[in-house]
Amino acid sequence: MDITRRKFIQVTAGTTAGLAVSNLGFNFEEAKAYSKNLKTKFAKETTTICCYCAVGCGAIVHTSKKTGRAINIEGDPDHVINRGSLCPKGAAIKQLSENKNRLTEPMYRAPYSNKWKKVSWDWALSEIAKRVKKTRDKSFEKKNSKGQIVNRTTRIASVGSAALDNEECWTYQALMRSLGLVYIEHQARI
Repeated sequence: MDITRRKFIQVTAGTTAGLAVSNLGFNFEEAKAYSKNLKTKFAKETTTICCYCAVGCGAIVHTSKKTGRAINIEGDPDHVINRGSLCPKGAAIKQLSENKNRLTEPMYRAPYSNKWKKVSWDWALSEIAKRVKKTRDKSFEKKNSKGQIVNRTTRIASVGSAALDNEECWTYQALMRSLGLVYIEHQARI
């Protein structure tokens, strides 16, 4: 048998390390018991995109089936951008929905008023629609000064969100363009 000094030392070191580790007495029963009681065991998993910056990292939200509330947020290991990691802001995204200071009803402040008041969703959405239509109708241009057909309004602008995926961005852009908006921006470029 042809054995070198180097090979002898490697085999001896490996055998010694294996024996040393085997005598430590690893017990995986505690880890198994812990994994049976994980709070995310029966939770619903939903993939989402972090809304904080323009990177668009993927996250997995675990939602309790009993209460419907978010119980855990973690990076999505299958997401092409972040491969499971999240920055501190992304890791704290749960606070967006689980926050006692979060507004859950629309608020309205009348012109020249210094007070906000709660309004219904129906009133708020109806009012937004009325004001968009009024502004669009008042400022809509069918032709420019050269007589070219432009079908646009320059009195309304829109800013999108980096939290939208491609399909949502397409729908959003289609809606804004159908209204004739020229100034359409996206958070990823700001």
